[in-house]
Amino acid sequence: MQQGKAFIGLTDPKSPTNVGAVMRAAGCYQVDAVFYTGGRYDKAVKFNTDTKKAAHRIPLRSAGDDITAVIPDDVKLVCVELAEGATSLPNFKHPQNAFYLFGPEDSSLSQAVIDKADAVVYIPTVGCMNLAATVNVVLYDRLAKSAHRHMMGDELIRKSRDTNNSVRVKTA
Repeated sequence: MQQGKAFIGLTDPKSPTNVGAVMRAAGCYQVDAVFYTGGRYDKAVKFNTDTKKAAHRIPLRSAGDDITAVIPDDVKLVCVELAEGATSLPNFKHPQNAFYLFGPEDSSLSQAVIDKADAVVYIPTVGCMNLAATVNVVLYDRLAKSAHRHMMGDELIRKSRDTNNSVRVKTA
C-alpha cells in the first residue's frame, strides 16, 4: 500500500486500549514496527485491545529510555505534536522513510526530542485528539498523499473486511 518505510514511536503511552488501536492502525497501513518508551504500557499490556492481532505481524518493542536511539539512519524523525511553529498536516510532505513519534496522552513530547526532529507536524483540530485517532489520521494522510499505486476497489474491500460483512452497492 505505501512506499518506503514507516515506523511508529509512542512516548510513555498510558492506555493499553490506545496501544491496541495503534497496532490495528499499524496493520491497516502496513507500518514496519511500533516502538514505545516508559513503563505504563508494560504494566497494562494484559488489557491489550489489538483485535486484529497486528502484534503477531508487526513488531511492538520497548525502546528503553531513548526512543530516538531506535530510529534507523535512513529514516526521518517526524514528531506529531501541538507545538508552536509546527507544520499543519494538510501542508506536510511525508518523507519516503519516516519514524512518526507521538507524545503521551496526558503530556507532550520533550523539547529535546522536538529539537532532534526533521519535521514537526500537527493536525489542525480544535482541541487535541486521542492518541490512536491521531495515529490513524497521520497514517491515512501518508497513504493519501503517496505517489505509490494503491490496491483499490472490490479486491481490496474483499481482502479487508471481516466475515460479518458482505454488503454491496447496487448498480443502476
